[in-house]
Formats: sequence, C-alpha cells, structure tokens
Amino acid sequence: MKAIVVTDRAAGTAGMRLVERPEPDTARLASLEGANYGDVVVEVHSSGFTGDELEWPSTWIDRLGRDRTPSIPGHEVAGVVTALSYGATGLSVGQRVFGLTDWTRDGTLAEYVVVEARNLAPLPGDVDFTVGAGVAMAGLTAWQGLFDHGQLLEGHSVLVHGAAGVVGSMATQLARQAGAYVIGTGRASGRQTAVDFGVHEFVDLDNDTLEDVGEVDLVFDVLGGDIQKRSAGLVRAGGTLVTVTGPPEVRPADGRAIDFVVVSDRVQLGEIARRVWDGRVRTNIGTVATLDGAVAALNPTERTRGKTIIRVRP
Repeated sequence: MKAIVVTDRAAGTAGMRLVERPEPDTARLASLEGANYGDVVVEVHSSGFTGDELEWPSTWIDRLGRDRTPSIPGHEVAGVVTALSYGATGLSVGQRVFGLTDWTRDGTLAEYVVVEARNLAPLPGDVDFTVGAGVAMAGLTAWQGLFDHGQLLEGHSVLVHGAAGVVGSMATQLARQAGAYVIGTGRASGRQTAVDFGVHEFVDLDNDTLEDVGEVDLVFDVLGGDIQKRSAGLVRAGGTLVTVTGPPEVRPADGRAIDFVVVSDRVQLGEIARRVWDGRVRTNIGTVATLDGAVAALNPTERTRGKTIIRVRP
C-alpha cells in the first residue's frame, strides 16, 4: 500500500516520503494467533494531520519506548471497515467510520490503518469522508475542553483563543450552541472567519487590548505563551483555564487551570457526527490533496487557512 513515512525527527514535515508499505495482514488479524484484541482494519478514504505531531514523542516510539521508525503519521481518519479482530465490538465490515487512531501506532496517511474499534464511531452515509476526517480531532478537542474539563454551562462566558482556526472555530460553534457568550481572539485577518463561525465579539490580538475583555468563566487556549499567561488573570472566581499546549505557567488566582490531551470517544464522536449531519456544526477545511500530493500539501510555501485533508481515495 502507499503510505507517508517519517524517519528523521529533526527534519519535520520536510522529511516526509511517499513509499510502499505492506498492507495489514487481515487473515492474521482475524486469527487467535495474530489478533490484537479489539482492532479493526480501516480502508482509509480521508486522513487528517496535526501540524505539531512530529514533535510528539509518540510519533517516534511505541508504548514500551522502543524506536518504531519509519512511522506513518496522521491520526484522524474517515473510511470503511474491512476486517475485525476478536473483541472488536459495535462495528461491522463495510461500515463507514471516523475517529482517531492510537498515538503510538502507525497512523492514517496510508491506504489502510489498524485501529482500536473503540476509537471509531459510525459516520452517517451522507457525510463526506473529507468532513469526517476534518471534524474528528477538532471536534473531540473542542468538546472535551469545553464540557469535560471546562464544565461549560448555559449562560457562561468563554474566551476562545484562535477562534478562526480549526479547533477554535469548532469550540466557538459548540459553545454557542450550549448557550454560552463567546469571545474569540486571533489576528485581524481572521475576524470575519471567527464571526462567521459564531463569536459574539472578536479581539484582534495585534491591535486590541486583551484585558479589556474583562472576567470570563472559561478560557479555551490553543496558543500558550504570553497570551495564555495574560488570560489567567481574566478567569473569574470559580472559573477555568483549559489548554492543549502543556502545563500552564500561570494559574487563575481563584480558579482552575487544566491541560489535557484529547482522547477518542465513540459517544462524543457520535454527538459530533449528529451535529455535522443536521448542519449545526461546520468543518473548517482548507486544502484537500491526494495521497500522491500529500508531502507537498503538508509542506506549504505560503500560510494556509483551515485544516489540510488528504483524500486517499476518490
């Protein structure tokens, strides 16, 4: 099968190569001898790639800390189940699915991928595979940050950093649907995009004063650095700062600060899929490229907007 591989951590995305790799051995997967309990094989139709995943240790080592290069990156997938191992429940061969793959195993920039069944959910038949791959990581990150960790409720105010970005635009939509007042931040060029996705207010981080926002119940941070530090002071008593950028250096005086790593969750994926299907949630997709063109697409010469999706099959 065709797959994108990486072997050199220092090279980043420039070190990506399109190669031939063996397809998953479905016969062995289905046998007691070869079964990895609960796995399925997915014929990949669309794949997503997170920009900083080549910096993650899990891209280069397995769960036991052993080198696993050359590794296949990409952990967002939409496709069709082609084989099941023992213990794979809730899915069937031929079913359309989407979700996230394990960080320490080969990923989705390939024609086939082996995934734990529990990390996948059914994808409605009239939702395009490109949309499924585009919403998996962003949708789960936004959902878990807002509701699992941020405990967002109707009537709360939430400050969403990077509101015109892939995750920020998803957080904006979900927060607004939950009845929250959404203040988005970003560059001036992203103002209209953030407004289109539903922010009530927009703060231009280059020209406006962040502190003029006042107190909020929740800060949803994807930027880190100085912006995150300044945001801690905006969290009202009992509120929360949630970030995906690592442990916060500054914490709210009378609130909580939580950093988290997104995990795949079938129930949450199902909720997100329903919102995509009925039009309540839109994906923020930019470039769509083929697997043959993936290396070029993931090494753009100009700044791109939206999620880059690799369409593995027509």
